[in-house]
Amino acid sequence: MVAGLIDETVKAHPEITLGDARTIQGLNYKTLVRTGLFNGSTFRTGNTGATVGKATYENRNVETYILNPRWECDKAIADAYEDGAQSYIAIEAESMVEKSLVDLTKQFYYGTNATFGGNALGFPGLLDAYDSTNNVVDAGGTTDSVASSVWLVKFGPKHVQWVWGQNGQLVLPDPRIETIYDSNQKPLTGYVQDLTARPGLQVGSIRSLVRIKKLTTDAGKGLSDALISLALAKFEVGIVPDVILMNRRSRQQLQASRSVTIFSGAGSKATAAMENVAPVPESAFGIPIAVTDSISSTETLAL
Repeated sequence: MVAGLIDETVKAHPEITLGDARTIQGLNYKTLVRTGLFNGSTFRTGNTGATVGKATYENRNVETYILNPRWECDKAIADAYEDGAQSYIAIEAESMVEKSLVDLTKQFYYGTNATFGGNALGFPGLLDAYDSTNNVVDAGGTTDSVASSVWLVKFGPKHVQWVWGQNGQLVLPDPRIETIYDSNQKPLTGYVQDLTARPGLQVGSIRSLVRIKKLTTDAGKGLSDALISLALAKFEVGIVPDVILMNRRSRQQLQASRSVTIFSGAGSKATAAMENVAPVPESAFGIPIAVTDSISSTETLAL
């Protein structure tokens, strides 16, 4: 049942469908995150030793967290549903799974920042893990609370990947009948069902993602190919992001930035300007664009 429900709802969430994933037996594990390249010398002269060096790493603990939404309803109401109790139960279950995926993908970006859809009880997201000094492009927007971000992400075992604990536990048991309580704590008989999973997120290298921030509605401060080019220049040679993640407003801004003006008319004296709107962007510099509703358009400039 859970596989069917997820198949129906996951299509709107490219963070999940495009992202790399792994399962672990337990609930957490430690991993080394490289934060700097080898710092020793390479060439040397005869009879002179090379300077010994090493890469710098940070030991991080990757945790999985309890995802456990639950729905319940009055059995009498579900049984009286026109298409039967099973249809009512399926509607409730699909709604619960969809909301879980919405929260999961917002957590992917905002992590423990609850203002924009993250949850302090969930796993750290991209905002918590990226290099906010070196791997960021500032679009220069100046109007607060109308900002957005675009993320360029490299997925893979050494880069960014989803982690599912308890051997990939994803359980949606059959609905059960039990006593539930109304807002006044009065008992009634109801249907109950919950979903259980243990998701987490690993960022194996801080050089695996770049953020474009402060994309606003200010003139000239929206997304453009020039900004994407600056973001791509932040990646080390050999690391190419798999996807550029953005919301619908950023995609529209990119489309508008690609629009051109052509001139037509009869003779040199009669010239009319006509806007030629570019196609909806599907890629930039050969990298696919994926649109998501999980990136906010009301980020603050300080984020």
